[in-house]
Amino acid sequence: MRSARRRIRPAAAVLVVLTAGALTACSPSDAQPRAGGVEPGGAGGLEAPADVPEPRSLAVDSARKSPGTVAAGGADAVYNYGPTVMVDGDRTRMWWCSQYGSAKPAGDDILYAEAPAAQGAQEDLTFTGPDGGKAPAVFSGRPGGFDGVHTCDPSVLRVGGTYYLYYTGSAGDRAHGNSIGLATSKDGRNWTRAGPGPILTPAHDVTRDNDYGAGQPAVVHLDGWFYLMFTDTSGAAAGWNGAGQFLLRSPDPAFAARVEALGPDGFEPVADTSSARRTSLVDAFSADLMFVDALDAFAIAHETEQGTTLTFWNREFTAHPYTQVLINGPWQEGPGLFRRPDGHAPLSLREPCGRVPLDVVRATVIGEAKAPTDLRHFGADLHGLDGCADPARALGVLDGVAMPSPVRTMDLIVDGRIVRVDRRSVAVELAGTVLDRRLAAIGGLPVAARLAPGAPALRVEGAGLGLLLDDGALWPVTGSAAGRVPEANDSTVEQVGEREWKSYPAGVVLGS
Repeated sequence: MRSARRRIRPAAAVLVVLTAGALTACSPSDAQPRAGGVEPGGAGGLEAPADVPEPRSLAVDSARKSPGTVAAGGADAVYNYGPTVMVDGDRTRMWWCSQYGSAKPAGDDILYAEAPAAQGAQEDLTFTGPDGGKAPAVFSGRPGGFDGVHTCDPSVLRVGGTYYLYYTGSAGDRAHGNSIGLATSKDGRNWTRAGPGPILTPAHDVTRDNDYGAGQPAVVHLDGWFYLMFTDTSGAAAGWNGAGQFLLRSPDPAFAARVEALGPDGFEPVADTSSARRTSLVDAFSADLMFVDALDAFAIAHETEQGTTLTFWNREFTAHPYTQVLINGPWQEGPGLFRRPDGHAPLSLREPCGRVPLDVVRATVIGEAKAPTDLRHFGADLHGLDGCADPARALGVLDGVAMPSPVRTMDLIVDGRIVRVDRRSVAVELAGTVLDRRLAAIGGLPVAARLAPGAPALRVEGAGLGLLLDDGALWPVTGSAAGRVPEANDSTVEQVGEREWKSYPAGVVLGS
């Protein structure tokens, strides 16, 4: 049955705190997406400087929604909510919070399922377990730990071949407040905790009736920084009911070094992740975060009266460069944005530079255990953009894309660089998306390195495979590509020691 651990969510346009047994329905609407929603920021929220331009309006079209539930646990999973969604090569992968009676220990579990890659206005997504059956529990509580009973609210990234799972953990029902933990994986299914304790605990700036604590993480990787947005009902800048979203960043995925917190004057170094919460980005619970390269802006997805509102912030979180956008429809808790593995907005195959798909999965009804369930898909597109007008921005928008080069080879864009790949079959293995036409946006940009047939491949114990390209650097290859690229490229694999491996300059990680 549903645990008694306290959950939090907004209801309609007024944000309230509700226990698991007191969730109430909102008034759903299936109207077209529109600009609008509640105003961002709450108590302690950021104020834009007086000289910043007015937010620009964004055009929205291609509204879509699934005809029914897109994912669920097995028969003994009585609720499903808090999803994180990753467009990962030819798959759309999703992790979410549920509770299997068969899992041990009893408590919240994180389930996993996948579907074919969502493209354009696809509305009939169906997520299943990897074998086509029910979604398995891939992460559960660790008895005796800070997350001894409950693991929930996942946010998953893949950076440099490693999957990072940020999650809410609790030692028991209504314990001493939730905290945020971290686990890592090489495949997104088999997870190892990063340490014995949480990476973030409640700040305890103030005492409120809402004793939820810290949780509901959402993480993005940008320019070498991990951005962690989260709820902390004990934060000074949270609303009267504990609502609010706070932000930390660090180059360390475990947030154990060089941590910066967003405050009233921007990012500033702090001693650790429990520093005072002085600035809230949006007056909400259970929000998700994404970076939209085509807009050069962050987007926060949070639930308001008529659906999911997206609030946009510039890179410095000092102003709203665009007006809010609303994806209409019923909800109970969520949302989970469809994102690339690094937490950025996915590519539109319809108009790679002129359109951005905005898709979410959210819980839509109250189930038998008086908790949110019935995960459904809703979406719309931003359009009329010029996301590739600036070359640097174009490289971000097209990250992971391969397309024909001017010399009958393929150009692969990865981490702001162009790698020229002689064989199309190899480029297909390394790219997340392959276009049949070359986009003018990258015309004239320099090629960083070339992957020629027969390029040496090195393998070292514990570090995987790397390709020596013509720039003299060793470019690691991850995922399934590591097993297929050497044969496709006629590259001989040589086993080397760690010292030789490290003697080469490091290239960017390849592989979708």
